[in-house]
Amino acid sequence: MYTSSLMGRSSSVSSNRLFQFEVVGLNPGSTANMNCSVRRSGSVFMTVPYSRMNQEMKRIARLGGKIVNIVPLNADTPSRKESVWEPAPIPSPASSTPGTEGKVHKKSEDQKIPINIYRPKDPYIGKCLSNEKLVAEGGSGIVQHLTFDLSEGDLKYVEGQSIGIIPPGTDDKGKPHKLRLYSIASTRHGDEEEDKTVSLCVRQLEYKHPETEETVYGVCSTYLCNLEPGADVAITGPVGKEMLLPDDEEATVIMMGTGTGIAPFRAYLWRMFKEKHEDYNFRGFAWLFFGIPYSQNILYREELEKIQQEHPDHFRLTYAISREQKNPEGGKMYIQDRIKENADELWELIQKPNTHTYICGLKGMEGGIDEGMSAAAGKFDVDWKDYQKKLKKEHRWHVETY
Repeated sequence: MYTSSLMGRSSSVSSNRLFQFEVVGLNPGSTANMNCSVRRSGSVFMTVPYSRMNQEMKRIARLGGKIVNIVPLNADTPSRKESVWEPAPIPSPASSTPGTEGKVHKKSEDQKIPINIYRPKDPYIGKCLSNEKLVAEGGSGIVQHLTFDLSEGDLKYVEGQSIGIIPPGTDDKGKPHKLRLYSIASTRHGDEEEDKTVSLCVRQLEYKHPETEETVYGVCSTYLCNLEPGADVAITGPVGKEMLLPDDEEATVIMMGTGTGIAPFRAYLWRMFKEKHEDYNFRGFAWLFFGIPYSQNILYREELEKIQQEHPDHFRLTYAISREQKNPEGGKMYIQDRIKENADELWELIQKPNTHTYICGLKGMEGGIDEGMSAAAGKFDVDWKDYQKKLKKEHRWHVETY
């Protein structure tokens, strides 16, 4: 946990104020996720911080409740025991839709790319709003979708950027942990489209120690995957200009990702197909190649397949499920195998001057993709390495691997 002296920009007099809502009209089912007790009178008492009042009022209204009384709390006015407040959970990312259906986002007056608004020495201290499981039963590993509140600070970002997370505590040398960077999985407007949140897709790092054979867990990824809603989190950034989405509404966008490398691509797809903007109306073509070990590991599956169903002329989704599918040679199906299968069409698309290709995931995937693209280019007597240099020079080949 971080002390109040470290809160920096995120703390204010108003944000520390608490209010008690008395709500009627909520049925037991709707209060199950609120951690509130329903009294015999039918009233529910909730303690809500000032910064969350508007969101909680909207949620209560959506659930059919009615606020009959609001009382400001202070040190001399204790709240009822049953009125414990926790941040409102958002729907599971696998089945969620923007909370403001039909909202049109206005053109931003500031066209600059935000960089390092918050630095490690003075991070933004936000709240974890939700921490949702993404891997289905029977899948491999732990992957979580986390959403953080940005309403009390100045942190802005755009699709394709990353933020840093500083885990609490110290390392084995007694020094504070260094920050870890994570690709942002939401658009600049956030999952609720209110410009007040940022989301990450985090896999818990787990590996065997090369000498002791003990299982080692990543410090920051484990911290995040086990983070409780309502907990403080130290955030830095944003950083990154390599993975930015082109402004061209008719661009062709080819995405190749494995595992949590899906994060920036989810942001792209939300901006292209789920949100509405005054200054951006995507009319191009997007193609996602997504590599995962099992079908249970298809992160955001329902979202992806819904977009494909609703926009078949503008979005194509191709899975490479290595432990379940076979390539033509009988081996495991990887992204490079899917690239080889679609070599002719991919090569035609990549030669278009407004085609951008994005790669995100484990560093080891780059070799496989180069292998697949070499096969594609080779069919047309083109040296892939030379052509790739041309694409990079034109800023149309974007890579973020780790």
